[in-house]
Amino acid sequence: MSAGLAAAPPARRDPAWSGRLAMAIAVALVLWPLLVATEFTPWTMLDAHSLRVTGRFLGEFYPPALSAEFLELVAHATGRTIAIATCGVALALVLAIPLSLVSTAALSVSRLSGRMAPVPFAVRLCTRVLMVGLRTVPELVWALVLVRVVGLGPTSGVLAIALTYGGLLGKVYGEILESADAHAARSLLVNGSGRLAAFLHGLLPNASAELCSYTLYRWECAIRSSVILGFVGAGGLGQMMDTSVKMLAGNEVATLLLVFVGLVALADLASAAARRALRED
Repeated sequence: MSAGLAAAPPARRDPAWSGRLAMAIAVALVLWPLLVATEFTPWTMLDAHSLRVTGRFLGEFYPPALSAEFLELVAHATGRTIAIATCGVALALVLAIPLSLVSTAALSVSRLSGRMAPVPFAVRLCTRVLMVGLRTVPELVWALVLVRVVGLGPTSGVLAIALTYGGLLGKVYGEILESADAHAARSLLVNGSGRLAAFLHGLLPNASAELCSYTLYRWECAIRSSVILGFVGAGGLGQMMDTSVKMLAGNEVATLLLVFVGLVALADLASAAARRALRED
């Protein structure tokens, strides 16, 4: 009896191996023409000429530029980079919060009776289309356009981040609010409460931690974006790096890269600490 109930020996072959193999072949068949279309040839980096150029380029990085005058300029550019990212995200919130509230169906009074009324539905559809338009255009493209309008300087970088991140934050905020428990908000609306009160007391308490966490993540991304925007004249570390690269000053580029890595690491630590504090609350 005990022998009949003994566990069967483990299979010698993974029963799902054929499906996984078929999936791998399908992915390879899809990726191969894409790699051919992009002319992806990384092995060219290993030929003799490329290795000589790479070695000469990396050799110029040492020693990094550490003069007091240059470090003072770097410190000023670092502060400007953080300011561009922070102001850009702050302005993005001014766009994202009302857009997300308008696009959130859980705050619709007409939906309480079943189907949403045509006018509120059209308003929410137009709001979502606007957010798609804002986030579809990368911040680098916005900066290129805005530099023509407001001129060189941090203003174009701040506005570029605000426009792109306004669409991104508005979309994700709306999805977070839609996925939150809407029972309390619905009860408030049924009993005559306004939409703002239903949001503040019904939806926000359940979604605040996730909203804050995503906002902090986007602030980290904005710091990286602000450096890239400097290459098109938005100021900060990116503009200094662009100048150093054009002047073939490898030691200055090395210093700027080290500062940028440290800045992103500090932003990540600060964001992680803030998220831990939110979870503990």
